[in-house]
Amino acid sequence: MCTLLFALLSLSPTHAATELSRLKVSDNHRFLVTADGKSFFYLADTAWELIHRSNREDAEKYLKKRSEQGFTVIQAVVLAEFDGLTEPNAYGHLPLKSNDPTQPQESYFEHVDWVLKTANELGLYIGMLPTWGDKVNKKWGGGPEIFTPENARIFGEYLGKRYKNQGIIWILGGDRPVEKPVHLAIWKAMASGLRTGDAGTHLITYHPMGGTRSRMYFTGDDDILDFHTQQNGHNIDTPVSERIARDYQATPIKPILDMEPLYEGHPIDFKVKEKGHSNAADIRKFAYWSVFSGSCGHTYGHHSVWQMYSPHRKPINAPIAYWEEAVNFPGANQMIHLRKLMESKPYLTRIPAQELVVEPSAGGKRIVATKDQAGTYAMIYIPTSRSFEARTGILPARQLQVTLFDPRTGESKDQGRIDNAPDHVHRFTLPNNGENQDWVIILDAIIPK
Repeated sequence: MCTLLFALLSLSPTHAATELSRLKVSDNHRFLVTADGKSFFYLADTAWELIHRSNREDAEKYLKKRSEQGFTVIQAVVLAEFDGLTEPNAYGHLPLKSNDPTQPQESYFEHVDWVLKTANELGLYIGMLPTWGDKVNKKWGGGPEIFTPENARIFGEYLGKRYKNQGIIWILGGDRPVEKPVHLAIWKAMASGLRTGDAGTHLITYHPMGGTRSRMYFTGDDDILDFHTQQNGHNIDTPVSERIARDYQATPIKPILDMEPLYEGHPIDFKVKEKGHSNAADIRKFAYWSVFSGSCGHTYGHHSVWQMYSPHRKPINAPIAYWEEAVNFPGANQMIHLRKLMESKPYLTRIPAQELVVEPSAGGKRIVATKDQAGTYAMIYIPTSRSFEARTGILPARQLQVTLFDPRTGESKDQGRIDNAPDHVHRFTLPNNGENQDWVIILDAIIPK
């Protein structure tokens, strides 16, 4: 049996791909960078069912759109959540023979190959989940449990070897609880197999359940995960900035990311009749809260897109549009403004700077701030059009250039200069255009010539 399994691994094709730079963790352990040290902003879209449900025409249409919108990563699953083991893909192929992870079906993985190659050619990395968990219950549909530590290692090695040269970030977990020691052993074994198969070429992280963090399971100096994640879930009142700040301050230091925040068009708290669906303003707050509080990027999602909802699909939890319409919803088009804003300033020296805000408020009104270590710039995110005070004296410059940035459009407006001094507190007044009008104040140090 072992001889046959290792033969399978050795015969797995290694596919050439469009060259995307290898990603690694920055020297200060806070960010992701390319192989030559250039900053990489993790801006992902959630397309969990892309490989399982989409044909190539639709997949290409979707990937082109997300590339045009400035995303850098697409999160997708090999063994999908909704009947991924028993419902064939768009071409009638199942991923495994007899639900055995040591017997992957070549016909299915040829489609995986195509999706990866197409995404890479468009400049997109795939945040690839080998499987959407393993502990499956009736609520989520499907089953059975198919992984053991032994076959998880073999499956991981198969994937790692097959996609060694692709632009991938491996994501373990798949939104499932670690209920027993064997479940954690499975993830660690799969990670070991991935490392063996791709010779450590790709980053590895973990996608936890809603309201939890990867640090709950991978602790101390465990080097299995290159960066940590959270799933802050689908409630508009989640204290995202506080949760990100907690992991940012934890040791050992590793990059932190919210891998599943509130999706656009999602039933709030899964209670559509009571609370309705989320909108773009809700989604922007999660994004800016996370990044300004220390995350190395952000994950966007639309409730209709992750499930690739279409006229011939059964809706999952009240989606509000088909995926082809949903890819153009405002929140998706506004994520590029966040990326461009963060890339417009020195990136690898950026730190959270909550001490800038005198009264940060709470809940959906919370104001968050970030700056670079030397204080050459600072940014303050204000989710509603309200006046606030900032301790600008924390910044060393005697004068500051003030710019008003609109997260909805990406437009900036010069607000002139203000004088500054140690212990100075400045009051900023924002345009009063409504409760869903969020803003960023940018402060740039004026350096005397």
